[in-house]
Amino acid sequence: MATVDHVLLTRFNLPSIGRESVIRAQDGWLRERIELFLRYTVPSVEAQTAPVRWLVYLDPASPGWLLERIGPAVARGVFTPVFRESVSTAQITADARGLTGARREILLTTNLDNDDAIARDFAERLQSLAVAGRRRALYLADGLIRRGDEVYLRRDRDNAFVSVAEPWEGAVTAWCDWHNRLHRQMTVASVPGAPGWIQVVHGRNVSNRVRGRLADPARYTALFPGLLDDAPAVDPARVLADAWVRRPLRESRETVRRAAKELVLAAVGKDGLDRIKNALPVGR
Repeated sequence: MATVDHVLLTRFNLPSIGRESVIRAQDGWLRERIELFLRYTVPSVEAQTAPVRWLVYLDPASPGWLLERIGPAVARGVFTPVFRESVSTAQITADARGLTGARREILLTTNLDNDDAIARDFAERLQSLAVAGRRRALYLADGLIRRGDEVYLRRDRDNAFVSVAEPWEGAVTAWCDWHNRLHRQMTVASVPGAPGWIQVVHGRNVSNRVRGRLADPARYTALFPGLLDDAPAVDPARVLADAWVRRPLRESRETVRRAAKELVLAAVGKDGLDRIKNALPVGR
């Protein structure tokens, strides 16, 4: 197995443009997001069974109360805050090099959204997949979606928890393209197994929706210490109802959305799709 410098990358409130920037500017977005970050993301990184470093990018104009809230985690060394108005591939690589010393063969970068969580063996499993001298996009295909008290098991072969393992020289990082388009640039390995991540669906998600099948959270509490303990057991009748009625409806809607998106991408490309999204009204 190759030796690995593993760095998680999180856009906390890094300034952005378009529709997402409008959502981030809404009243309460930042306060809600810090609660999710401290409730799910931070504890999941602290629980990792393999060494990992973490860069969290923040707006230089972040309010003082936010810096106070993240202060204890920073003091514990959970993550390194980086304040920038924008970030380039060269800057990410330089930040990762400064954080790790670039002492190992492979740079492994992983996208981690600021309202999601990773299984305690997430880093360990990914690091075992790195191969010296090769660039590959890596995904742990199976994960959970949590909405309120409900937990769903989902397989997503090119999910948002994307990693890129590559030599330090000429690194492009996991942020070089959309998580579901990296197959255009490099070899991809999507590995099934125990759930490796949790996406938290809530009122201010930009794009996440409930997908997958209703599951009993008690089966996965050991993988996610403290993150599912408050999710109640699921009545078997509800599981059956979800499997026979609700899940087919969700999957039908998702098939239509995915087909429409692919048509738009084929017609106008990635930039055109971004322009269409930015022109859409944003709900509150």
